[in-house]
Amino acid sequence: MSTAPVIRRLRPDDRDQWAEMWRDYLAFYETEVADAIYESTFARLLGNDPQDFSCFVAEVDGQLVGLTHYLFHRHAWKVERVCYLQDLYARPNARGTGVGRALIQAVYDEADRQEAPSVYWLTQDNNHTARKLYDRIGKLSPFLKYQRP
Repeated sequence: MSTAPVIRRLRPDDRDQWAEMWRDYLAFYETEVADAIYESTFARLLGNDPQDFSCFVAEVDGQLVGLTHYLFHRHAWKVERVCYLQDLYARPNARGTGVGRALIQAVYDEADRQEAPSVYWLTQDNNHTARKLYDRIGKLSPFLKYQRP
């Protein structure tokens, strides 16, 4: 990939490419969701409810090569809302080309635009490739995630 990606918001005609990338992202984390979840998530990403997730995609030569889903929400310790970057994916042929960094920067820029002082995300501790990027553009938190079994 020699062309810099164009980072833009998700559009209705992106459905098939988005679904393919999200399916690959979920497979990386050894999970999958029902088709109904694809439909509801895509509809929410395109909606205008400020409580729903939003999506930026990276496009090169008319093909989507990456995506990120993010959400603004209230935080008990801050007056302002904070931004949770839930999903970040770059196609294998786009990795190492700046796509991930550009998508995260787009979320950072949107957080600045919406005056959210914090952007945070989670990853698996063994996701070494992604963590090389995250260590350069973020700060590792000392918190551990727990969830209901």
